Parts: sequence; structure tokens; C-alpha cells
Amino acid sequence: PMQQQKRQPELVEGNLPVFVFPTELIFYADDQSTHKQVLTLYNPYEFALKFKVLCTTPNKYAVVDATGAVKPQCCVDIVIRHRDVRASYYGVIDKFRLQVSEQSQRKALGKKEIIATLLPSAKEQQQQKEEEEKRIKEHLSESVFFEQTLCQPENRTASSGPSLLTVFLGIVCIAALMLPTLGEMESLVPLYLHLSVNQKLVAAYVLG
Repeated sequence: PMQQQKRQPELVEGNLPVFVFPTELIFYADDQSTHKQVLTLYNPYEFALKFKVLCTTPNKYAVVDATGAVKPQCCVDIVIRHRDVRASYYGVIDKFRLQVSEQSQRKALGKKEIIATLLPSAKEQQQQKEEEEKRIKEHLSESVFFEQTLCQPENRTASSGPSLLTVFLGIVCIAALMLPTLGEMESLVPLYLHLSVNQKLVAAYVLG
């Protein structure tokens, strides 16, 4: 019953999480094998899901089984083919939307968007990626160096005097030593504040 209570609002509100992999499709014009890609839709729920694949530019793609169903705790592969590979489409971002609903309901319970891009060459993309990574690494090393020069003076001033934590610990230990030891009955301090000899030894050790 607890699970149903949790699940029911999700079913009503239409914000059911949709699990799809990958969330980005990249087609390379010079690599025929990338013109066909597979989206995997997972159904981790205890009820069957219906799905529908929508696209911002359906004329550019062929979607095999654009509608279908996934059994509970199963997954399904959706094949997407790029059928209009041309230079004018390079770098254009298209979107697919995967909508899911429970079999007995018509409205979408959840949806997930997947980005699709056509690029001229996988080799060019790899070079660009490497250059980008190199730039990021250089930038990181610069920023780390910059941060170190900024932080050093602050560290020196902080280490010249005792830190707040040390002072606080000292005060706690002194207070502990001043409290009466267990067994001293004639004392104004309540019994729960009486410390054992071992506790006082620890406090003295920390102070030392």
C-alpha cells in the first residue's frame, strides 16, 4: 500500500522519470555505421509502459517502431536511422522526445528529450575534442596556480596564532579539570557533571 501511495501522485502529475540511454545521438556523415543508432528505453516500474517517439524534424529520420510497449522491469531498443545526410545539416541540433504512458491511460506520464546531431567526420570531432580537452587542462593548471598565490598570505596569518578550534578545546579541557571528580559527594555541582579520573586525565593530556 505504501508503494501505491507513492506511485499514484506521480501517475497523476505526469512527472514519471523516464530512463533512456543514450541521451545524445551523434551521426557522422563519413561513417556509414553511425547512420543507424539505437535508443534503449528501460522500464524499472511494476506496470507496463506504452511509448511514443516524436521528433522535431521527422523527415530527416526513420524511426523503427516509433510506438510500442515495454513490460515491467524490461527494456526495449528503438532503432533510429538518419536518412538525409547532407552538408547543410552539419551541426544542426534536432530533438527527439520519448513519451511514456501507462497502458490504461492515454495521457503522457513522463517524457525525455534526446538530442541528435549530424557531424561531418568522426576524425575531425576527435581532433576538436582533444584540442578542447587540452585547452581545459591548460586553463585548469593556470587557475590552480592563480589560486595558490592568492591563498598563501591568508594561510600564514592564520597559522601565526592559535586557531579557534584549539582555543575552544583548551577551554573545554580546563573546564573539565575544574569539575569535581566522581566520588566527591560534598559538592555543589550536580552529579552528572562529576567526571571520572580517566576523563580528567584525557583532558589534561589534550591540554598538554
